[in-house]
Amino acid sequence: MRHVPVLLHEVIELLQLKSGAHIIDCTLGDGGHSEEILKHIGPNGRLLGIDADDESLARAQSYLSAFTGQTMFVRDNFVHLRSIIEQTRFTPVNGILMDFGWSSPQFADRGRGFSFQNPDESLDMRYQTTEGQTAADIVNTYTEKEIEIILREYGEEKLSKEIANNIIESRKIKQIHTVGDLVEIILQTYRKKLKTEKEIPWIGGLHPATKSFQAIRIEVNQELRVIKEVLPQAVDALALGGRLAVITFHSLEDRIVKHYFKSVSTNTIRIITKKPIEASDAEYENNPPSRSAKLRVIEKI
Repeated sequence: MRHVPVLLHEVIELLQLKSGAHIIDCTLGDGGHSEEILKHIGPNGRLLGIDADDESLARAQSYLSAFTGQTMFVRDNFVHLRSIIEQTRFTPVNGILMDFGWSSPQFADRGRGFSFQNPDESLDMRYQTTEGQTAADIVNTYTEKEIEIILREYGEEKLSKEIANNIIESRKIKQIHTVGDLVEIILQTYRKKLKTEKEIPWIGGLHPATKSFQAIRIEVNQELRVIKEVLPQAVDALALGGRLAVITFHSLEDRIVKHYFKSVSTNTIRIITKKPIEASDAEYENNPPSRSAKLRVIEKI
């Protein structure tokens, strides 16, 4: 199933796309945004698509095969945006899109432990499987305090202290290798706290493992650090009049983007969206994950 791009109409409108423009999609995914961008910048416009995941890149190339002459693809983390632009000589840059969401159906098929619903999968959670530590490395080697901080700050998990303690106690008995191993530790924590024997004590409509898995995924891929590092590169790369559109999906990401845009000199950028653009009721009904999406846009001046 192809990932449905969020805020598509708003992105296209606010990027002010023109025929012949050079646009970078830093988070290519399934190419949903890029496909529409290419329709607006053709026939002479060009698009550079970046994705850290091999499988995502292959899927996007397939979906965008009709635009072969206008596209260039790079497998890399967008945190290396400056060097990617230099190596590909992709200039001038008239627009940049960053969509920090990730496709649940897409990554559920990866077999890397992104979803708490696949108990037999290994705890990996890396977008790039050739480098960096895995989720298993984190839960088996980090200190209790380090795990607690990750769960609290990246997942806003209320039982961060208790879950961290249970992780430490559990790994003394055996290493935590699979999704099921970690999920059961989290469920045991919630059962004890809520004094229930329910197999899954749902909390406010969320599975108890939701926030912990989000937090660990963020730590594995250093997602917040990457956002902080790439934003200045994007502003520097834009040609005068070029626009940067950023879509975030939780408060930690949006806060970083908001504060960075406010910190940049008013002689350098103009903030187009005084308040973040959110999905309409109609879009939410058709695409529920869009509920938490926020779009912010600036223009280089």
